[in-house]
Amino acid sequence: MTDINIVIAGVGGQGTVLAGCVIGRAALGCGLDVKVSEIHGMAQRGGSVVTFVKIGRNIFSPVIEENSADIVLAFEQLEASRSEKYLRKDGVMIINDQQIDPMPVAAGKAKYPENICETLSKKYHVASLNAHEIATNSGLAKAANIVMLGAVSAYLEFDDAAWFDALKNIIPEKYLDVNIKAFVAGKSESKGDLKHGILE
Repeated sequence: MTDINIVIAGVGGQGTVLAGCVIGRAALGCGLDVKVSEIHGMAQRGGSVVTFVKIGRNIFSPVIEENSADIVLAFEQLEASRSEKYLRKDGVMIINDQQIDPMPVAAGKAKYPENICETLSKKYHVASLNAHEIATNSGLAKAANIVMLGAVSAYLEFDDAAWFDALKNIIPEKYLDVNIKAFVAGKSESKGDLKHGILE
């Protein structure tokens, strides 16, 4: 397996850091080396949070350079646009179609960009899904980040057992079943839209 670089982008409170930890634990469970690092903006005010996940046989640096990410997993549309710089030319972008107004938009000083997914899809392989709705239907609206993990799992050759063990190690037991349900729902959604094995 070649090295895989994943950028997870979202805003504070969306669970991007937890998602990075789950991917990292799943990779370790498959006997791979992994480095996870986070870049925090003003997360406490809904600012940008970016998590880098590097997976391979021997990973030495946690940093993902621009134009070198295989996957951008974006938890919000504007954050997808902001993280485009990391994605390689033939990379994959998986986007939660949620819109969260940044402070300038909320204050009426700027307008939220239109047609972000459509614009990005002209340059990259883009798949969008309504992770919040899928999570809500699974029984826990806050599990949208886990839905996104299910979607990205279609691109990673990890056994389901590795994913479930990772979730078990990170998610509190009382929320585990509903989070696994959200993960499976996200993976099911991706099967209808995403090309599998692209990173084999």
